[in-house]
Amino acid sequence: MSSVDTVMTRDTAMEPKFTDKDVRDLPSPATGNRIYFDPDVKGFGVRVTPAGAKAFILNYRADGRQRRITIGSFPDWKVAAARDHAKALKRQIDVGEDPMQVRHDERAAPTVKELTERYLAEGIGQKRARTIVEEKSLINQLIIPKLGRLRANAVRRVEVETFHREISASTPTRANRALSLLARIFTVSVGWGILTENPCKGIEKNQEDRRERYLTPAELGRLMAALASHRNKSSANAVRLLLLTGARRGEVLSATWGQFDLDSGVWSKPAASTKQNKLHRVPLSDAARTLLNDMQAAAKAELAKSRKLDPEAKINPALFPGSRDREQQGDLKKFWASLCASAKIEGVRVHDLRHSYASYLASAGLSLPIIGALLGHSQPSTTQRYAHLLDDPLRAATDKVGTIVSNAMITKATA
Repeated sequence: MSSVDTVMTRDTAMEPKFTDKDVRDLPSPATGNRIYFDPDVKGFGVRVTPAGAKAFILNYRADGRQRRITIGSFPDWKVAAARDHAKALKRQIDVGEDPMQVRHDERAAPTVKELTERYLAEGIGQKRARTIVEEKSLINQLIIPKLGRLRANAVRRVEVETFHREISASTPTRANRALSLLARIFTVSVGWGILTENPCKGIEKNQEDRRERYLTPAELGRLMAALASHRNKSSANAVRLLLLTGARRGEVLSATWGQFDLDSGVWSKPAASTKQNKLHRVPLSDAARTLLNDMQAAAKAELAKSRKLDPEAKINPALFPGSRDREQQGDLKKFWASLCASAKIEGVRVHDLRHSYASYLASAGLSLPIIGALLGHSQPSTTQRYAHLLDDPLRAATDKVGTIVSNAMITKATA
């Protein structure tokens, strides 16, 4: 209760209850605020200031404390609407709720922007560096501009649907990624006790068609030729390693020499760099080992030159060091665009090198479990997308059987 509301009057002349005209005619006090109570609803009244401002209020008790909540200003609120609202509030009070505390909690609730900041600080977990970069991009470019100012507990399903629909108009797949991230942020917030429910639940995502793009033998030949002539040798080697291992771009660009046992021919990818967040130990082909040995020899030769100027110089632990004092190379986007232009290849992403690697394995007759193990898939269903590529080796195998049977039939016929 405000200390300035010291004069409280029940005007019994107003019978049986307030009307809009009664409220309009209430006089302004010379000093302090004056409250006139409505005889119809206990605790419901009108507060009048010396400046003539009028507002509907409700006095009540909760947890042994006297409380006052402001319903709204007159004439924006009419008497009948304010009285009905006061009755609704009293019903909440009767079942143990405290409307004023609820209002305080709502006003104290974090905005969506504040929620994303806490998520990035506490809720992002042990994710790969690239995933963190992608999530920050979605937050800064989409979530904050469209929803950032809203109180998190005021976000309803309709706001989320509008958010998803507006982004979908130009980038349907990115809209799905933004919706998934927003859902994760709200889920974490429920766990923190900030929210009681996730408004993203049940919202349908856009249909996404899986891309099935593989390098043809001709494209692979042109790509290898373009790699051999490109002046950026480090990025060229990164693409070669992608082709020879089927690894993800982030796994290759974040790789360090300590992950490789070149004598045994094994690459142990740490859990922090893999999508499945598990250590992935994968054997290396002879071609991959040759590439890595050549790269290591070149790194050691470069180190020897550096030590002539700085005896304390050490070999960079990263396979693909970044420029401008960056520990590792950040991306291949510009290099890949120039490489594809040189090789006259269209519609191929860096990630499609991984698909191409899987297609080469399938064409060689390797089984889906082996393909999945080499790619580091944690679910067999993920590898199933390459099942149709097994048709060629299976057809070749069955053709062999067909030849044997046909020859036997000819032999029998001529016997």
